[in-house]
Amino acid sequence: MTMTSRLNRRRFLKASAAGAGLLAAPALISSKALASSGELNFTGWAGYPVLTEKAFPAFEAATGIKVNFTEMPDQDTMFGAAKVALDSGGIDVIEPTIDRVGAWDSNGLLGTFDESKLAVSNYLPGLADGAAGERSRPGGALKYVPSVWGTESLVVNEAEAKLSTPPSLGDLFSPDNQSVLRPHSALAAMGRYLDATGKLPRPWMDSYTDMGAMTELWDIALAEAIKAKGNVVQWWSGENEANAGFTANGATVGLCWDSTGFNLRKDGYKYVAPVEGAFAWHQGFVIMKNAANVEQAHEFVKWVSTAEGASLWATAFSANPVGKGAADLMDPEVSAYYNGTFNDEALSKLWWWPDQSADFLAKRAEYADKYKAA
Repeated sequence: MTMTSRLNRRRFLKASAAGAGLLAAPALISSKALASSGELNFTGWAGYPVLTEKAFPAFEAATGIKVNFTEMPDQDTMFGAAKVALDSGGIDVIEPTIDRVGAWDSNGLLGTFDESKLAVSNYLPGLADGAAGERSRPGGALKYVPSVWGTESLVVNEAEAKLSTPPSLGDLFSPDNQSVLRPHSALAAMGRYLDATGKLPRPWMDSYTDMGAMTELWDIALAEAIKAKGNVVQWWSGENEANAGFTANGATVGLCWDSTGFNLRKDGYKYVAPVEGAFAWHQGFVIMKNAANVEQAHEFVKWVSTAEGASLWATAFSANPVGKGAADLMDPEVSAYYNGTFNDEALSKLWWWPDQSADFLAKRAEYADKYKAA
């Protein structure tokens, strides 16, 4: 991958610590941001109570702007809501991942950020600049800014999971394990596993840039995943379902977000990087093309880039902050959790989700549905 595939979290932490004394003073709040409704309509991820308990109140205290939060379990639901809102209104800012920006933009959903109203220098290196910065500017205009980043990897029951040596994505499909899976991620995991073991006719990455290759390779991954489907005890699309797959339905291994592993860390579960490399995601904010509260949207995005805002946002997702100095404000237990999973070798193998076109996403959804229904 071109998108800073060797991001090193320790380097991030060092950079933020070194820059802690260089943080800009709190910016003055634009009078325009408070002149209309003094509110912001934000649609984001469900299952993260720290957002409403701490992050939004802190933002309101800093700016006077109230956040009206609509929770949704996954990006497909957000995408559907955004298409409806393009006609009906009601959404100002949404929080997809960077690999979806092209598809959102090609569907005419996105407005453009005014960089002069943000604080781009607040972001850690590699998140809003470089290859990630290029992906954030479809057509040359800034339409996406980062909010948090993290991984999707193996969550395992330390006492009961049967893992390879070293652990592998293939363990998700072993009859010795009971799995909780997100359908499209599981198919990608199967594809990457088959690729790593030399069982594909061409590289798995070809499926993200060539729809003919996509059909060829995903047909293979689907067939192999269906053969192993008997060990799946629950599908998940959001945090609450992923947690329940382990706590209620007895899964011993799953391919889940880092936040799932963090939430279950005291219950006998561990977060493990597979030998093929953990999936990595880069999440951020987009502004709707017909946003009503544009000034408020910019203040919100800018606040999440500050040390305080970035630390609270990352704490909510049990993930990595995007702002300089934020790591110094976070719970040391979070840092210890990530460092316990991702040593330098594991970090060097991070597999960043590629850009996925609207055609690709539609076809991927078909494969996911076939997998679930098989």
